[in-house]
Amino acid sequence: MNYVVRKIVDDKFIESLSRSQHIVIYGSSKQGKTSLRKNCLVETDYIVVSCQNKWTLAELHASILKEAGFNIRQSLEKTASGSHKVVAGVGAKAKIPLITEGSGNAGYEYQNTSTEKETLKPIELDPNDPNDIIRALEEIKSKRYIVLEDFHYLPDESQRNFSFSLKTFHENSKLTFIIVGVWREENRLIGFNGDLTDRVLSVDVDTWTRDSLAEVIDAGAALLNVVVDEGFREGLLSRCFDSVHIVQEACRRACRASSVFETCQGDPRVVGVDIDPAQVVGQVVSEQAGRYRGFLMGFADGFQETDLEMPKWVVYAILCSSVEQLEKGIRLRRIASLIKSKHPKGKDLNNGNITQILNSAASLQNKKGTRPLVIDYDTANTSLHVVDKGFLIWLSTQNRAELLDDLSLPEAIEPDHA
Repeated sequence: MNYVVRKIVDDKFIESLSRSQHIVIYGSSKQGKTSLRKNCLVETDYIVVSCQNKWTLAELHASILKEAGFNIRQSLEKTASGSHKVVAGVGAKAKIPLITEGSGNAGYEYQNTSTEKETLKPIELDPNDPNDIIRALEEIKSKRYIVLEDFHYLPDESQRNFSFSLKTFHENSKLTFIIVGVWREENRLIGFNGDLTDRVLSVDVDTWTRDSLAEVIDAGAALLNVVVDEGFREGLLSRCFDSVHIVQEACRRACRASSVFETCQGDPRVVGVDIDPAQVVGQVVSEQAGRYRGFLMGFADGFQETDLEMPKWVVYAILCSSVEQLEKGIRLRRIASLIKSKHPKGKDLNNGNITQILNSAASLQNKKGTRPLVIDYDTANTSLHVVDKGFLIWLSTQNRAELLDDLSLPEAIEPDHA
């Protein structure tokens, strides 16, 4: 209800909807990606598929059909690659335009003429083939946007495979996908498939400014008929790392501390007086402390035990970087320099070993159950980004030496000497 329109974000998204291109909404965790879509579209405009971390391309395609209204079951027939085909029949969720008898459309038949209800004859298709998915969706004349939430949770191979499906969807249909992901790389899908250039538009939601965050506070205060204490307000805006999630959660706690649980009647009530914004932000972040420690430990363990222990040394590079450096993103060159300065192999360590684990950063977090993601690697700009701003605030209050010791890592190198 206190959604704040940011022209640079909302206008770009709305403009993108009118073009025959797919849209990628990207940014850090909890920064308004889903809210942007919900504010600019009505619910009947789209279907939503929440991606899962073990889905193959076939399972993603099948889930799209299910959300469109199809019932899916496995066929006895197999595709040329040896996998089973699926049979798609229309269920109650599908929105099928009413047709008249004798229209010549062999794809439809009346199930019950007295209720004017019709069903689509089941279609046997290859779930790996986007052309078959297009054919099925065109049978029910689907014109809704297809939203793929949490695209970053898909395995890397599935993300890459879908980027090739997306080109087929663009060229052979009028279907439009809205892909939502937690990363800081503008052209991630284009990196997977260069043919998507000029076929995909990207919208970055990580553009919160002090003024737009202040608007969020003011809009919420107006709805609750409260006035936020100026000292608390300014202190919060200075300590929130431009995170709208932290701003809203800190304000919620300030309201609860002032016994505000609903819109106040009569004169506005002042909230936030004598409340330390730094302490409130710390409380918000500290509740995630276990998750952040779990991320460091889990990531350091890697996929399996290896001689080089590269995941653990990537964590070393993170813990040797200042919060300001992490906020901007740390480049591969710096990561390699930090690791080689203390790694047993020293300068003989191959940069390819470092790049390999950086490219697998999202997959490793998915395997370890780190949700939402904490870090992500931008392959185009070769830089590692923190995509959970709460982690930056938490890290700023931690004893780095103790964290390194817990992971059996050497003492941190001074940033000036990295």
